[in-house]
Amino acid sequence: MAWKPSPNDRVYRAVVYSGLLFVKLFRIKVIISGKENLPAREPMSGPSRRPSPGHGAVIAITHFGYLDFVFAEWMLWKKLRAQMRFLVTKRAASHWFTGPIVHATGHVIVDRSAGADGYRGALEKLRQGEYVAILPEAGVSRSYCVRELKTGAVRLAAEANVPIIPVSIWGAHRLLSRGHGFSVRRAWRAPVRVHIGKPIRHSAALTDADVVQETKVLRTELQEGIDRCIADFPLQPEPRAWWMPAHLGGGAMTEEERIEADEVDRAEGRHRRG
Repeated sequence: MAWKPSPNDRVYRAVVYSGLLFVKLFRIKVIISGKENLPAREPMSGPSRRPSPGHGAVIAITHFGYLDFVFAEWMLWKKLRAQMRFLVTKRAASHWFTGPIVHATGHVIVDRSAGADGYRGALEKLRQGEYVAILPEAGVSRSYCVRELKTGAVRLAAEANVPIIPVSIWGAHRLLSRGHGFSVRRAWRAPVRVHIGKPIRHSAALTDADVVQETKVLRTELQEGIDRCIADFPLQPEPRAWWMPAHLGGGAMTEEERIEADEVDRAEGRHRRG
């Protein structure tokens, strides 16, 4: 069983600065739009970088690759100096290497077979003013279009009375994604686009039907952010580039192929990383 240290802000900042070092080492150009949609930075004193109660938010992030979270955290830290708590699987939290890091950085641990405890943990952090990050697609989209979302982001935001901030990330999947390993050549001076959408607020009185509908709205907002990122992405793709969506002439799976592949994964009981 992995060692379980207590949450420590210094460890969290060390992990964040490791990510910043990665970005600087490869001279990755991170281009952000929609910064005006982030909350105002709170004046903070002392070592804590956690906001006060009433200032939290659900950060809903697209999931096309395995480094999307790095750039989402980079964005929030750079603009707000705030710590983001991710929902992390119990499997990752039990690993001998990643487990101590997950516990020390105060992330929310989710058991796929019994998610109620993870939901309560995320809700508690939101009510304390934390920023809770969710990748609502619950797995990498191999079509590089936003796939169907789980409803947890909307449910959590409504119950905690905090906004959802949609964050669309394009280009990070070129560095590391499902079926495509890390490449130093692709990473060197690579562009990554981040678009922050307008905050979405919900009433706490949402019905189940409302939650489903609002989750569809969130999916639309995330996809519109991706479309915006693609439109001004500074890298011209080669014909049939694997990292471009099929409907734009790329070599990625079509939506129909992606849905079929996801069904095969579910039938075989595979757990997606992410």
